[in-house]
Amino acid sequence: MEFLYETHMHTAEVSGCAIGSAEQQVITYKNHGFTGIIVTDHFINGYTNCPKGLNWEEKMNFIVSGYEAAKIAGETHGLDVFLGWEFTINGADFLTYGLDLDFLKGFPGLDELSIEEYSDIVRKSGGYLAQAHPYREEYYIEDPYPVAPHLIDGVEVFNAMDKREANVKAYEFAQENDLPMQAGTDSHGRGFRFYKGIALKEKAKTIHDIIHAIKTKNARLF
Repeated sequence: MEFLYETHMHTAEVSGCAIGSAEQQVITYKNHGFTGIIVTDHFINGYTNCPKGLNWEEKMNFIVSGYEAAKIAGETHGLDVFLGWEFTINGADFLTYGLDLDFLKGFPGLDELSIEEYSDIVRKSGGYLAQAHPYREEYYIEDPYPVAPHLIDGVEVFNAMDKREANVKAYEFAQENDLPMQAGTDSHGRGFRFYKGIALKEKAKTIHDIIHAIKTKNARLF
């Protein structure tokens, strides 16, 4: 028996590009046989619905609101929900796991950091950082290439929103640099014929169980 987990998804409550509400996403993943999801809504330096004029604490409360709504829905529908976010620097996106709202509130101005500074803070605080779709080419991405390998813990090598060529390049980059790999749907609430994610042999009790499985290369990509 395997347990399926989504590593990359958005909710309409927070991400400006999403059309599926937190509850709709939970129901969809439950119906597709997933055990759990990591909600990775866009941070305030990405495509977010965050209202203007909020102070830092209010902004951070907003950023996790999609996760909190999904968590409640997950308890109702029987799906485990974990917190993450997608941090953006010059159009490049970085999936961040293993940290919480207290961490976010404790670092005002986090959105203004360079990738070097952000990586240092996240990892020293016990978090995990993976570059999402490193070879995606879009008008808003200034540098569609991976960052230096030492700045990240893993690479998203399969993304359902990306072209095959971009995924192959990401896979080769991870292989060449011996970096842990992960797969994600990057769901925004639209229907997918195929969902991507990771499969674990044991049910994850916390987000750190998922991180450990990815880092030790014990997560099967599908």
